[in-house]
Amino acid sequence: MCAPTHFEVTYAINAWMRPGVAVDRRRALVQWEVLRQTYSALGHRVHVLDGVPGLPDMVFAANGATVVGGRAYGARFRHPERAAEAVEHAAWLRGQGVAVADPTQTNEGEGDFLVLGSMILAGTGFRTSLHAHVEAARVLDRPVVSLQLVDPRFYHLDTALAVLDDGNGDAPADIAYLPSAFSEHSRRTLRELFPDAVECTEEDALVLGLNAVSDGRHVVVPVQARTLARQLEERGYVPVPVDVSELLKAGGSVKCCTQEHHS
Repeated sequence: MCAPTHFEVTYAINAWMRPGVAVDRRRALVQWEVLRQTYSALGHRVHVLDGVPGLPDMVFAANGATVVGGRAYGARFRHPERAAEAVEHAAWLRGQGVAVADPTQTNEGEGDFLVLGSMILAGTGFRTSLHAHVEAARVLDRPVVSLQLVDPRFYHLDTALAVLDDGNGDAPADIAYLPSAFSEHSRRTLRELFPDAVECTEEDALVLGLNAVSDGRHVVVPVQARTLARQLEERGYVPVPVDVSELLKAGGSVKCCTQEHHS
């Protein structure tokens, strides 16, 4: 994770960002700290990367790389405003002993690469190149399933789909997603792979309810996504609501703030 020490909205690179809208950085910091403490309380270890002045979106640490089995596929951002973030993430990961492959293709880390035990679900259409899916499969040595995003409000895969169970344990892989965020072909792919998936309402998706983090039992989810929380409870998960609404002004939420290191 990376604290929103330098968080602000000074440019617009997604449908959520409105330069000039007042941002309460102190509130953003408090909300982020609650999220960090929530992970710790659930028994997860959290590492914190220092933010850099002039890189207000570094709080969205998920975008900095995709880490699987001690290897990382580095990010290469679509927009120049965020380009320098990739260097910071790669340097930090190498300092932790993680082997980082520098990308040749445009990709935005775990924003568009969601890792399951047997595959990686990969988004394309707005930020991450289809060619990056091929590169990621080679670097991370895991099959990649490409999914086409079609709604600019859901510009990263992690805004339109959440991994609820990665399938590494006793339970099968499980997801929640918003069907209308995907092309017809990708909707068919998701139905075939996950016939029992949770289908999120558009109302909850529009508060980035699907930008959630799950450990297979507890699902840390934006507090505003109330219907999704009920759906998760009915499925046997334990929703853990948090409020990161200040960060929503830049188009991010729980998962965006969280770079997960997968086995």
